[in-house]
Amino acid sequence: MNYYKVGDSFLFSRPLFDDLEASDECTVKNHEGTIYFLRRSDPLLSRRGFKAMSTSQLENEAEDLELLEYKEDSTDFPEWIRNRIFAGDVKVVNKNYPSWKDELDPLPEKWRINIAALGDVGSTLAIGLRLLGKNISAIGLYDRSPDKQKRWEYELGQIRRPFDEDSMPKVASVSEEDLFNCDMFVFCASKGIPPVGSSVSDVRMAQFEGNREIIHKYAKMARSIGFKGYFAVVSDPVDPLCKAVFIDSNSDDNGKMDFNGIAPNKIIGFGLGVMNARAAFYAEKEVSLGQYLREGQVFGPHGSGLIVADSMVDYNNEKSIYLTEKTVKANLEIRALGYKPYVAPSLSSGSLSIIAAIQGDYFYGSSLMGHVYMGSKIRITDSGLEVPQYSLHPLLKERLKQTYNGLRSII
Repeated sequence: MNYYKVGDSFLFSRPLFDDLEASDECTVKNHEGTIYFLRRSDPLLSRRGFKAMSTSQLENEAEDLELLEYKEDSTDFPEWIRNRIFAGDVKVVNKNYPSWKDELDPLPEKWRINIAALGDVGSTLAIGLRLLGKNISAIGLYDRSPDKQKRWEYELGQIRRPFDEDSMPKVASVSEEDLFNCDMFVFCASKGIPPVGSSVSDVRMAQFEGNREIIHKYAKMARSIGFKGYFAVVSDPVDPLCKAVFIDSNSDDNGKMDFNGIAPNKIIGFGLGVMNARAAFYAEKEVSLGQYLREGQVFGPHGSGLIVADSMVDYNNEKSIYLTEKTVKANLEIRALGYKPYVAPSLSSGSLSIIAAIQGDYFYGSSLMGHVYMGSKIRITDSGLEVPQYSLHPLLKERLKQTYNGLRSII
């Protein structure tokens, strides 16, 4: 094993990287806080950095669905390294990214969040952040309509907690040029949603082509200024749009990927939270599905391809498929009443999930898993993005494969 010091950070690796200042095992072993395992892997299919969940992840370059499946620790590493992984103190860093040293930077204590587009979703999401965002220092508001932007600056600025105003994040308008002067950029723009009563069966996928065109602009803007924060995708379809941001921001003017854009682990889709909320809503209504509230989880995209697992402890395929169907069709029930179902998604997938993310709590989000962005339970930690692992039931594993392959066919 080789050991290094970069600034105030300590790293270790299998191969020798002679361009780094050498350190020693004792120093790295006794360093408090995160230590970094440095390796090289294909940047097209792997993240720039992530929290190691087992020693097998230190050298296994496969970052697809295997991220979700628990594997036995390798005994080919010193016991102290296995203990540090168990304590959550090891971050894997991919040296094939030109900006790999950015993975050594700490998380912000208070987050600055800028929101692009203040339609139904963006404005509702902003309300949630204003009311509940104690870890947010400021909320920046941007919309192509100056009147809409000014309206929400006034509306949100006039939401006040009596005698405790300092506990709420500040709100201000930002220019398009300053959109990426923040710790998290939240993309809520949409070219258009099929009207209520239309015959479109999957509303989200109908939005992909138009919304990719819009998000391309912001991906290139982020690249041009060297944005180092998190790019949060709220607009539908969340998972393919995340992949589009990764590709577009990491491609030069000739379309060649040089990986000088946003790190893939800093692009997160916020669409799955409401699917968990909808599954819980229906599980509350039927006693036989109650185990979901205690043991269930959701995986996959926000829409077609969604997977609801009634239990991660005692998985029942029939119940899971039934609950999945109820959950996927929940938005259609609202549309059948003549309304656009945007309130629950804006708050459950948006505000509440974003707040959980910046607080270091678990939330449902889409992250890069090899070829695709796919939703699961995740969290942002000092040691990087954490994707929990499970002993997957064979039938659940097969459903995950089908969804994964379906996402691969999109982009």
